[in-house]
Amino acid sequence: MESGTDLPGNGQLHPVRDLVRSVVEAVAPDELPLVEGLRRFDDATVTRRLSRKDARREPLGFGIGEVAALVTPVVWLVLDGVAQQMVTTTVDNTSRKVMAVVRRLSRRPAPIAAVPALTREQMAWVRGLILAAAEQRGLPAERGEEIADAVVARLALSDESDAPAPTQDPPADPGAEGPATGQH
Repeated sequence: MESGTDLPGNGQLHPVRDLVRSVVEAVAPDELPLVEGLRRFDDATVTRRLSRKDARREPLGFGIGEVAALVTPVVWLVLDGVAQQMVTTTVDNTSRKVMAVVRRLSRRPAPIAAVPALTREQMAWVRGLILAAAEQRGLPAERGEEIADAVVARLALSDESDAPAPTQDPPADPGAEGPATGQH
């Protein structure tokens, strides 16, 4: 499990941040600047900031009351939870702790939270989680349905695509990374 994009036996993984961006683009395009701002942080930082209960520190530049009404926290927190649960069922707790220590010692970044291809039953479960989170955040039921439908549609479509959208910008100089090709 060298990269944050493969799990044994689960095939292609879809980064949470890419799924969130796609859903927000479809149902709340006015929140895209927020999503883009969050994408510069690692997944653990984003989930910590979006799930913060107190408003003493305002890391996003606005109050917690405004965060509660947004689509982005609903989608990001649920999909991150799904990704974490899928990893937990695939990798036991001991090996995750060992991997974290090795990562810390080698200064490798934490793997990107990603959701594997899901069955219809799992997609229905995710839909229910989105509906519950939207209700808990005070969103109208119709809005929760719209968000849940967009999430499930994106998960279903991502299973049909060959590859998810890139999660990072390509290097400025294509020859700066990777093996030398021998051509000058």
